Amino acid sequence: MGTVFERFGSLVFDDRVMKAMLPAKVYNSLKKTIDDGAQLDIGVANAVANAMKDWAVKNGATHYTHWFQPLTGITAEKHDSFITPAPDGGVIMEFSGKELIKGEPDASSFPSGGLRATFEARGYTAWDPTSYAFIKGKTLCIPTAFCSYGGEALDKKTPLLRSMEALSREAIRILRLFGNTTAKRVTSEVGPEHEYFLVDKEMYKNRRDLNFTGRTLFGAMPPKGQEMDDHYFGVIKPRVAAYMEDLNEELWKLGILAKTEHNEVAPAQHELAPIYSTTNIATDHNQLTMEIMQKVASRHDLVCLLHEKPFAGVNGSGKHNNWSISTDTGLRLLSPGETPYENAQFLLFLCAVIKAVDDYQDLLRITVATAGNDHRLGANEAPPAVVSMFLGDELTAILDAIENDKPYTAAEKTQMKLGVDVLPKFNRDATDRNRTSPFAFTGNKFEFRMLGSSNSIACANIMLNSAVAESLRIYADTLEGAEDFETALHDMIKETIKDHKRIIFNGNGYDDAWIKEATEVRGLMNYRTTADCLPHLMDKKNVDMLLGLGVYTEPELRSRYEITLDNYCKAVLIEANTMVQMARTEISPAIQNYALAVAKSVKTKRAVDDSIKCDYESGLVKKLTDLVDEIAVKTDALEKAIIRLKGVDTVGEEADLIRDSILEKMSELRIPCDEAETLTAREYWPFPTYGDLLFGVR
Repeated sequence: MGTVFERFGSLVFDDRVMKAMLPAKVYNSLKKTIDDGAQLDIGVANAVANAMKDWAVKNGATHYTHWFQPLTGITAEKHDSFITPAPDGGVIMEFSGKELIKGEPDASSFPSGGLRATFEARGYTAWDPTSYAFIKGKTLCIPTAFCSYGGEALDKKTPLLRSMEALSREAIRILRLFGNTTAKRVTSEVGPEHEYFLVDKEMYKNRRDLNFTGRTLFGAMPPKGQEMDDHYFGVIKPRVAAYMEDLNEELWKLGILAKTEHNEVAPAQHELAPIYSTTNIATDHNQLTMEIMQKVASRHDLVCLLHEKPFAGVNGSGKHNNWSISTDTGLRLLSPGETPYENAQFLLFLCAVIKAVDDYQDLLRITVATAGNDHRLGANEAPPAVVSMFLGDELTAILDAIENDKPYTAAEKTQMKLGVDVLPKFNRDATDRNRTSPFAFTGNKFEFRMLGSSNSIACANIMLNSAVAESLRIYADTLEGAEDFETALHDMIKETIKDHKRIIFNGNGYDDAWIKEATEVRGLMNYRTTADCLPHLMDKKNVDMLLGLGVYTEPELRSRYEITLDNYCKAVLIEANTMVQMARTEISPAIQNYALAVAKSVKTKRAVDDSIKCDYESGLVKKLTDLVDEIAVKTDALEKAIIRLKGVDTVGEEADLIRDSILEKMSELRIPCDEAETLTAREYWPFPTYGDLLFGVR
């Protein structure tokens, strides 16, 4: 097995491998491409391809693939072997620079939102040298961007790279104004914490809803849920511990910096957290992580559920996007330092983020909008759908002092006194953590907590990078032309605080009073569902900003609107059809069979002694029969609502009908089904219960 040092990155064509296998001239040229964006020479590409092939074959690979991230939300790959016919009838292993830098998948079979007609099939994948190639199974995977024949981005990687370039470009302008002439690039970095559920594979197979939708559409709560708080950070069960150990091994071999693992709040829920990487690599790694989580689970006769709300009544699963920015020289631009009040550069970058979140709160909400996440946001387990920022007492006090031209006196460090001499003394952090805040400052980074567990982190970081880049662009345009930089800087920070302080909220985001204050007093947006928020993607201010920075073209942006809303509609429609099928073919027959068995029991007892009343049994039969009738009525109502969808003309109308009618009828159907579960004998119920699923893994 070797040590962790030997195993880590053993399946990655990383800098260590390139330095060892490439001629110095080739290596230096490739590094210039990676670090500075220099044009890639075909001779260098050929040398890299040959070395990459030799390394991959040595490590057991027989095929290669251009690994990309289309607008399906998952990854895609087409495998080609390295073999080429040899004159003697055998084969040789070849891989050229041309094959490395360009592939040609069928672009018509992936979502394009109208960018491509069905008959327009040609598309291209282009090697992304900033993300290391890796081996998965017997295949060399080469991270690539994906575009159409006309050059439109059909993936999530391309706009992400564009947003990173925009952020770097505008941030460098600001750094030059502060006299920093050494930094050449500013990079956004992300560490996405990831929540997930583990359930037994055999139980999963017996739940049609889990198979088709990834969540349970029916299920009564067991006597115990998460109310005892005993699962959170509790002892990890042996079967889960074995899974986590295996998962770490697989991730480490791929160079993924999986670091933290623990039980989460809900039974059967767990969390994995990596160390920071640049946003592009972190996004690639997170896509890989989700795939490997599910593959490794299967080896342990488990299923890893990544749906945002697999079970009603217990916490759902999110993905906390810890975002920061730093220079290529190692300067963290969101680090306050010991005296943040005097750190003008930090304050300006902080204000850029505040302005970005306030100006583009709708875009941030849109990036986390999915059918699954709509069940989670605002449910006292995740941030509300209203976007706000938590800064903590110290930074809030500093901004207040600047706004009001008052002196700021830093509070003395508070030493924690635990009342036991042997325990170490340490200073309390300057700010608390706020788990109810959608966007919380946590020391030298912001934690965007609204993402759903199954989300690609690309979308959120595209918009976050872009919005902050736009703030910095506005600042740079003003400050570069200012007669007095110091005065202009002070005025700009003060003006930003005054104009955007409404987005700052340090209190309890779960409090109903906050939602009322946020919307009615502060004027913040509250888009509760995907259907509510997604149309605002095409608002003029959003289109102008994203086009102006070169992150999207207008057709690319419109395609994202169409695809995301269409995915929302399809996801809910699959759920609704699954509910109809389960109610009719599984739940109702089970209730009827049990009612019949109880009725037969009554008949048998009365045959022995006709004076026996059997009031309980008779009453139970009536309850069950009434529930069957109610289920039939509500199933029919849901089916009629589904049929109505066929009469709408646009995806927007379809989404509105789903929000206003179908979701409500789904909830109405679930109520009698879940009640019937509590009345039906266990041996008659057709699938595993919540109690089985949540507590079945030992």
